[in-house]
Amino acid sequence: MSVLETQKLTRAYGSFLAVDSLDLAVEAGEIFGLLGPNGAGKSTAIKMLTTLLDPTSGEAWISGFNVHKQPNEIRKIIGYVPQMLSVDGALSGRENLMLFAKLYDIPWRECGKRVDEALAFMGLQEAADKRVKAFSGGMIRRLEIAQSMMHHPKVLFLDEPTVGLDPMARKTVWEHIVELKNHYGTTIFLTTHLMDEADKLCGRLGFLSRGKLVALDSPENLKATLGNLGNEDVTLEDVFIHYTADTLSASAAKNYREISRERKTAKRMG
Repeated sequence: MSVLETQKLTRAYGSFLAVDSLDLAVEAGEIFGLLGPNGAGKSTAIKMLTTLLDPTSGEAWISGFNVHKQPNEIRKIIGYVPQMLSVDGALSGRENLMLFAKLYDIPWRECGKRVDEALAFMGLQEAADKRVKAFSGGMIRRLEIAQSMMHHPKVLFLDEPTVGLDPMARKTVWEHIVELKNHYGTTIFLTTHLMDEADKLCGRLGFLSRGKLVALDSPENLKATLGNLGNEDVTLEDVFIHYTADTLSASAAKNYREISRERKTAKRMG
């Protein structure tokens, strides 16, 4: 059953179509990834789905509520973690969560329980009363995800959830994202430029190029459609280049491909 659906969802800026007739259906409990180069329309799509930007035309629904016509209802059932910092460094982790509990209109008697639950779930109990400015990047990202799940949203939007994190912090965030899906049945809608992240986390991927959805399938099926490249197995980086070549400049596509080859060679060499 689809918890998120779009039909011909479009956002135009004058004659420029940032998102062009997007048709999507995301299933309940799915981890879905929207991929594409910078400028492909990913952030614009998320802003429309989270009611931050009105569509020029087309429709979108989350759990049966119309994004354009019922924005207040939508905001009650979604969570959103943007790329930009969304916590207050001068407050403790607990204080940040209490603030968000109030913003989500969680009953006062339940606030403490929800905060403790979110801190425990994200592994932040020991740091709960420390100021956030002393947190590591990975801890800050986990706190932001904890904020977004305070009201137990049906759909959680994550815009590049591990950007700038070291490998260990990334792995920890990945584990918590999967646990959100498994424990709460939360549907995860994420964007990322990290192909290993998309490959590991997402059951299905959609690729945007110049605002259009150009491919939609599981990572395995998308790689299978390309067969193999000489003696090398196809990677998600290859899929990315294949479907977004018209968005990337020729030189950028070449550089991306060369970097991908170098990393695969380095991996084989240990």
